[in-house]
Amino acid sequence: MNKLPKNPANYTPLSPINFLERASVVYSDRTSVIYNSTRFTWRQTYLRCHHLAVALRSRLQISKNDVISVLAPNIPSMYELHFAVPMAGAVLNTINTRLDSGSISTILRHSQAKVLFFDYQFASLVHDSISLLMERNSASPLFLVLIDELESPKSSHLGLLEYEELISSADLGSSELPPLADECDPIALNYTSGTTSAPKGVVYSHRGAYLSTLSLLLQWGVGNEAVYLWSLPMFHCNGWTFTWGMAARGGTNVCIRSSSKSDIYKAIADHGVTHMCCAPVIFNLLVDATKSKVEVLTGGAPPPAAMLERVEKLGFHVTHAYGMTEATGPALVCEWREEWNRLSSAEQARLKARQGVSVLSLSEVDVKNVGTMASVPRDGKAVGEIVIRGSSVMKGYFNNEEANSEAFKEGWFLTGDVGVVHPDGYVEIKDRSKDVIISGGENISSVEVEAVLYRHERVLEAAVVVMPHPHWGETPCAFITLKEERAKPTEEEIIAYCRRNMAGFMVPKKVVFLEEMPKTAMGKIQKNKLREMAREFGIDVKSERKPKREEEMKKKSSKNSARNNDYVVNARSRL
Repeated sequence: MNKLPKNPANYTPLSPINFLERASVVYSDRTSVIYNSTRFTWRQTYLRCHHLAVALRSRLQISKNDVISVLAPNIPSMYELHFAVPMAGAVLNTINTRLDSGSISTILRHSQAKVLFFDYQFASLVHDSISLLMERNSASPLFLVLIDELESPKSSHLGLLEYEELISSADLGSSELPPLADECDPIALNYTSGTTSAPKGVVYSHRGAYLSTLSLLLQWGVGNEAVYLWSLPMFHCNGWTFTWGMAARGGTNVCIRSSSKSDIYKAIADHGVTHMCCAPVIFNLLVDATKSKVEVLTGGAPPPAAMLERVEKLGFHVTHAYGMTEATGPALVCEWREEWNRLSSAEQARLKARQGVSVLSLSEVDVKNVGTMASVPRDGKAVGEIVIRGSSVMKGYFNNEEANSEAFKEGWFLTGDVGVVHPDGYVEIKDRSKDVIISGGENISSVEVEAVLYRHERVLEAAVVVMPHPHWGETPCAFITLKEERAKPTEEEIIAYCRRNMAGFMVPKKVVFLEEMPKTAMGKIQKNKLREMAREFGIDVKSERKPKREEEMKKKSSKNSARNNDYVVNARSRL
């Protein structure tokens, strides 16, 4: 057996680039991309990406592992760059379009980007970002490439090289594209959203991206000829790898500039959308949708069971996933079981809100006490930190050894998320370790409080964070946005509702009504900003009402809560 080594016939490096090459042959005449009135086939998409890759090397002198940044919405060029950049041997860095100029200049400097592709609508933002970059440091020049509107150019180009011009200028005889020698070479550099800490550069490998793509396609059940709506930003974990996945299945990419209600409705109606991904916040846009069978993969904050139940009545079949940038997107998927179809709709929604089991590209997922690294009991009650390991875990943080040493421990990646394992093996998030509220010795899950608030008939969105308390140390503070109705509940009414539906020690001591929640580009509520607001609020202990039930609960600081507290202290010291 040992005399049968690898050879070119039985081993080729794994890379999602291969999906496009195959699609150009197997699905050559099938529609690959739809954007307004523009249509491309898979053969055309492959040729455009190949020409762009050649131009990057011959005209812009891009070499192996150079970083190429992109600031653009979900348009065809953004999709094509996911293949063209790695085909040229370079590393793709897609930038969050909602960042300010200071954050963008920081990413450009830290990533050491050689080229920045940017959409015309971000011209002013790029100008400010480059100005800041030059003020702070600019060891090497950054080449700018403008992406104009395909059908009706909106810009005068300002003397800059334009995207379509770059593609057409490719000298196909002057430069051969380098073959991938090592599947562990980097393919993408993605910066974390920074909702709980400063953004860090996460490096993906060709191998990890390839395996993650196949894993998600299989576990989500994406079949042949899927019509995929880009309601999820491609800059977020490379669109959860579905940028590459649609090429693998010969699907159709329906590109839209923004995830507005009208654009989503129109795309579903015009193109027969079968699949889409989104954060739960997008569900609020779908309340008026006509009944359509669309498979929806959702992530981000755990969607409340009540919200899932409402959306599914509209015809959207929701699968819940849990992931993070460091896991190449989704790491857990709530795989559905046939016997659950016999349960009530409310019970089904509750089960779907769980994060589920590991994706196939991970070898193991567990919930541990990070102080001892012992696994917690699988009883759905004992809490610990979710830890993962496997081929889809990032290579590491770029130029950040300190963060790498904190994130990896004893062969595991520590996610920073608090969860439980149910007897059936399904994992459920209870909170971010930073969002666990420790009040008088009791651990309070902000997610559980939010789930109750979402069941209130007038609540549209809810977020619960820690607020200082002079007696208990910490206490919940609820931020709420309301549905558009005439009768608005008061703070006292919301608190009274909470008292009727949860243990007294969990009841928010303050309720704040907002017109709009602060959110990331992915639609995740930015709890760090809400925590800053909550720190400014004070509680008058003398005037605070303390019902008998709450006092009784405070006295029940059991051994279990003390035990469960260990992991919170350890996690917080790490974070």
